[in-house]
Amino acid sequence: MGKAHLVGLIADTHDNRDSVEKAVALFNARQVGLVLHGGDYIAPFNARWMAALEAPMIGVFGNNDGERFGLRAQFEPIGPIHRAPHGFEYEGKRVLMLHEPDEVDALAASGAYDVIVYAHTHEIDVRPGKTLVVNPGEAGGWVTGRATVGVLDLARMAVEIVDL
Repeated sequence: MGKAHLVGLIADTHDNRDSVEKAVALFNARQVGLVLHGGDYIAPFNARWMAALEAPMIGVFGNNDGERFGLRAQFEPIGPIHRAPHGFEYEGKRVLMLHEPDEVDALAASGAYDVIVYAHTHEIDVRPGKTLVVNPGEAGGWVTGRATVGVLDLARMAVEIVDL
């Protein structure tokens, strides 16, 4: 049984098997209740590396995710992948997932969401406030040379960025 108030945040994995496996091990060790993937998985075979994930996953497609049918099919046992934006409720919090940061500031200012998770820029962005805005950086590490994920504590509305 996981810690439902802990949410793993991962994005821009870009076919980096080593980073994905480290992220899965971290999320399992922390017993997160849910994992959110902000997109840019790239190839459907990424699902094999995430299959050991003990928590369910919810994802959105990124701009580089061309094989959407294959990704959805391979990730089905792990969790659904949606077109962005995708909003839902979890543990009493209103969550919005995006890949590209278009309109993030306006969406945060709207007050319609408690948490907005985005990706695409490969840069870490944690903005506390009435709406917590988070980009966990890139798990793939290809662009910045730093592979990171986030662990969101919904009880404290705080994010820890973890280097893989």
